Amino acid sequence: MTEVSSLTGRLLVATPALADPNFDRAVVLLLDHDDEGSLGVVLNRPTPVTVGDILAPWAALAGEPGVVFQGGPVSLDAALGVAVIPGDEGPLGWRRVYGAIGLVDLEAPPELLGPALGSLRIFAGYAGWGPGQLESELGDGAWYVVESEPGDVSSPHPETLWRQVLRRQRGELAMIATYPDDPSLN
Repeated sequence: MTEVSSLTGRLLVATPALADPNFDRAVVLLLDHDDEGSLGVVLNRPTPVTVGDILAPWAALAGEPGVVFQGGPVSLDAALGVAVIPGDEGPLGWRRVYGAIGLVDLEAPPELLGPALGSLRIFAGYAGWGPGQLESELGDGAWYVVESEPGDVSSPHPETLWRQVLRRQRGELAMIATYPDDPSLN
């Protein structure tokens, strides 16, 4: 097997050509990427379900809009907490993924992590790829790979994140942000 260069902490931004409705204009934060596969969460799929409806103890710590996000099509009955922790050291119950971004142990008492959290998002489900699957999709041109910023996790306007992330890129990628929702109407 060839060695896989880790994309952990980077964003996958769906290209307009990606036909899978689960990922139409999706922005995926990769939480793990190695030769055994990849796992990430879709940052721009808010649901109408509030965090208080399913994880009441964490509701006060969840950033705006305060809802659960559909993290992807896999294991929709499982919850993942992703938080940004400023500084070098994170509290017990938080595991650094990349930079200031990390995973929250949702079994830990929220009051243990609360004072340290810069922002928190709760995701139902995740996006997953088996060994070599993501690399194949990248080769097919399904995704743009770009750097993440801590604010991507906590964007108060997730519905505009696809365009926001593309606009901050250089060159041709910034122009993709203007791609119409339905090109057949052009």
